Amino acid sequence: MSVTFSVCKAAKSGADQSQSVFVVGQLEDLKQHAFCALAKASVAFTDHALMGLLNTSLASLSPSPLSGAHSSFLFAVAPGKYLRIHLMALPTDCSRHNAKHRPDVVYELAQKHAQPSFGADEGSSMVLFLSALNWNGSESVTGLVAGFCRAFPLFSKKTARPNEKTHRFSLVFFDCCALDEMNLAPYSPQDLESLANGVRQAAAMVDAPCNILHTTAFKDEALARASAVQCKLPGAAVTVEVIEGEELNERGYGGIYGVGKAASNPPALVILTYTPPEPQSTVAWCGKGIVYDTGGLSIKSKTGMPGMKRDMGGAAAIMNAFFCAAEMGAKKKIHALLCLAENAVGPLATRPDDIHVLYSGKSVEINNTDAEGRLVLGDGVAHASKHLQCDVILDMCTLTGAQGISTGKRHAAVVCNSDELEAEAVRAGKLCGDLLFPIPYCPEFFRDEFASAVADMKNSVRDRSNAQSSCAAQFIANHLCEFAGQWIHVDMAAPSHKGELATGYGVALLVQLFVFH
Repeated sequence: MSVTFSVCKAAKSGADQSQSVFVVGQLEDLKQHAFCALAKASVAFTDHALMGLLNTSLASLSPSPLSGAHSSFLFAVAPGKYLRIHLMALPTDCSRHNAKHRPDVVYELAQKHAQPSFGADEGSSMVLFLSALNWNGSESVTGLVAGFCRAFPLFSKKTARPNEKTHRFSLVFFDCCALDEMNLAPYSPQDLESLANGVRQAAAMVDAPCNILHTTAFKDEALARASAVQCKLPGAAVTVEVIEGEELNERGYGGIYGVGKAASNPPALVILTYTPPEPQSTVAWCGKGIVYDTGGLSIKSKTGMPGMKRDMGGAAAIMNAFFCAAEMGAKKKIHALLCLAENAVGPLATRPDDIHVLYSGKSVEINNTDAEGRLVLGDGVAHASKHLQCDVILDMCTLTGAQGISTGKRHAAVVCNSDELEAEAVRAGKLCGDLLFPIPYCPEFFRDEFASAVADMKNSVRDRSNAQSSCAAQFIANHLCEFAGQWIHVDMAAPSHKGELATGYGVALLVQLFVFH
């Protein structure tokens, strides 16, 4: 069964014709405003019998700080027609490094209770979000949308007979302060629908294995999406440049070429550009797109290699955020550089001790072929800084296992040369639910970790106990070519997935920071 999302007014949600209604909010708001909010959706919910059922169900809720709480009951909307109403209580507990509206718990509750609820039947459900007084109105919207929709993964190759039916979720927002439907500005319903689709599509790409989403398939997907989006953009332009295979070597992209040359599908640098009619500024997003990482000749272990299909999570997030931004009519000129390669083992594989010259012109002695993401991103940021006249260059990547140790499973690590941009990124993460936490930016402390006797630098650190994630970021920064603008690095290795499934991390963050900011 496929699932779709739409954002609409309560009266247009078809709530009384739905199979289920989900009411999501903090417990006190559910107690005080759930009945009023439901009444906005349908006259069927003005029956005071509903109030008694609501109160009984609410009395059973005791949300925990980590997982919230859920209860449900059946309500007769017409003779012989029953609707299941789900109450999802969010925690009021929230530290200063988390999002007040708890998108993490929205995701958990949706995964446990909304995903199984529609069963095998075609139909629809309404999701009614109650905005708490301390959520600052519409600022909570992107986090709630991204949190709920990522509970519904798109990718599956299970052999059970596919169900061609569709279940539609109508998302409705109620402002508990105004006691009315929320004014969503600056977001439009179409913006939020695009965001929901972008998060899910990014997660689907990360979930897809390399025999399906290899470098050529990734490139083809970017080309097809660019063509489709361009048709919808009056007055704006989307263009694509592809540098692939031997051309990378000929033109000096030694990082991408060196990592990907042993694979059966060629490495590629795909450069997407969105140009609005009057751009306010120019940004470049560089995504690590290692479609599979064996570790190369510094090969990973039997237990360390499974899951390495996810090593293109940065490029997947950037590509999908790019198309979201274009569909939303972003005011900035945006370049998305997808640095695509498979780190394979074979006769042509890069060896430890090999020396590659990256697009920056700097030589790199390879002392660890499993430190490959920084090599492809080195080429990406060098291209952006040389040719694209950017105000901001961002790279996003599943770069280091040390990231999860440094900032945990929920927060990506951010390294930035600007206090202002770093603070803006952290704030954007709290709004959209793609959380970030800063780690040190200190080139004078970390450059020496890459010292080489025969090249400009090595690709892996001398001392693995010295801020590995910051050092890896610094390697990428070493290849910025006379760049005077703002640079920001997002290492999202741990939050890119939860268990065996991808989260679509990064799409909402980029949209929040660069489109809605």
